[in-house]
Amino acid sequence: MSDSNGVRLNKFIANSGVCSRREADNIIASGRIKINGKVVTELGVKVSHQDKVTLDGKPLKGQKPVYVLLNKPKGFITTLKDPEGRKTVMDLVKRATPERIFPVGRLDRNTSGLLLFTNDGDLANRLTHPSTNIPKIYKVTLDKPLFKEDAEKISIGVELEDGFIKSDDLAMDPQDKRIAGIEIHSGRNRIVRRIFEHFGYEVKGLDRVTFAGLTKKNLPRGKYRMLTEKEIEVLKRK
Repeated sequence: MSDSNGVRLNKFIANSGVCSRREADNIIASGRIKINGKVVTELGVKVSHQDKVTLDGKPLKGQKPVYVLLNKPKGFITTLKDPEGRKTVMDLVKRATPERIFPVGRLDRNTSGLLLFTNDGDLANRLTHPSTNIPKIYKVTLDKPLFKEDAEKISIGVELEDGFIKSDDLAMDPQDKRIAGIEIHSGRNRIVRRIFEHFGYEVKGLDRVTFAGLTKKNLPRGKYRMLTEKEIEVLKRK
């Protein structure tokens, strides 16, 4: 068993792809985990990759942290599996890494743009928690030109069915008033589409161009890349 520099046992189990950290606590408490041949029921125990951890006699292998950035095309559902057999974002990143990864947050089927994948549950929870206020910028294409008065109201804020919302920044394309860029922190469901629909616009195209400071630079639609060490460090400070 490792020293204080190890990984908490419930995180090690969760990173092995067995279950969530909360479920891992229940598994530990039930006495189903052994470390180096000894049953462990203490939740705060830490382990290293040198320790032999087993669940019901079967060895577990803690995964290394992986961070994958995808430029999602339209037509793919943000889910691990779809019972209806539709295309999912996992189809696009299945060759990215042998580790078990999952999407951080979600993008609608008809929304394109940046989507982060990882097996780092702590980082994923932090990036999606409302209190973190992670900035996101979207390119919005509307069915008709955006009136200046409506743009001002969106910037000031609007009351939707699930509460008040305002953009952090909003800019119209000077060449085409049907195109706008909007920066927003909220992760509420379909929030950008609902903001414009509230004023009578139909969103014809929605593309997330930045997420938590990450951009689509040199990342074509439908392609993915691994985050750099510097990008990972910046994300972990958010």
